[in-house]
Amino acid sequence: MITDDNFTDEPQALAAWSRMSYEEKNKALYERQVALLQLFLEKQEIDRAQYEKSLHDLTAKMKP
Repeated sequence: MITDDNFTDEPQALAAWSRMSYEEKNKALYERQVALLQLFLEKQEIDRAQYEKSLHDLTAKMKP
């Protein structure tokens, strides 16, 4: 899973990103988006229904 730690050293992160396949990049982006949705839910910025709808929509569009 991609975390903020993976992006602390930009040249290394860029190099790692450039070596990833399209599928790996898509999965990494999906995981970051899911983590962001979970954070919004934990901070009560969105409710459970919005979380579930957004997660469903994200999964339908990105199909990890």
